[in-house]
Amino acid sequence: MHFTYCPHCGTKLTGKEIGDEGIIPYCENCKIPLWDMFTTSIITAVVNECGEIALLKQNYVSTTKYVCVAGIMKIGESAEDTVVREVKEEIGQDVKSLQFIKSYPYEKRGMLMLGYKANVSKQSLKLSGEVDSAQWVKLGEALSLLREGSIGWQLVKTISEEKK
Repeated sequence: MHFTYCPHCGTKLTGKEIGDEGIIPYCENCKIPLWDMFTTSIITAVVNECGEIALLKQNYVSTTKYVCVAGIMKIGESAEDTVVREVKEEIGQDVKSLQFIKSYPYEKRGMLMLGYKANVSKQSLKLSGEVDSAQWVKLGEALSLLREGSIGWQLVKTISEEKK
């Protein structure tokens, strides 16, 4: 989010040089700089003990390609808590352990996605209303089902290469 007006008082912002940050939107009334903001979210490769990954179809994302479990962090929630919540909500799995993989800037949506690998014990997938379908797929076959170059594809590629 790029600020034009102060969210506290509504004053139109000016530019002010702030240290080595350069020119930053500044509220002369509140005497505060307002850096651009982004939404923080998680993206997770959910992997079971059989070497399979849970891939989802969400038609509002793509009708042809699969995606990984992802979701927005709530205020007061850690990234790890978000992963556990989203995995349970979207596919009904209980996370046994987590590994942070990498952060991914998603400029198109103004987001920062924190990539994780979540280990679970394989159970039937129980889908939330926002998931159209999901399936367990051998990790080695997953890349072909994801959109090449997407953040989910990059995450799964990193995890697949780890296994070798």
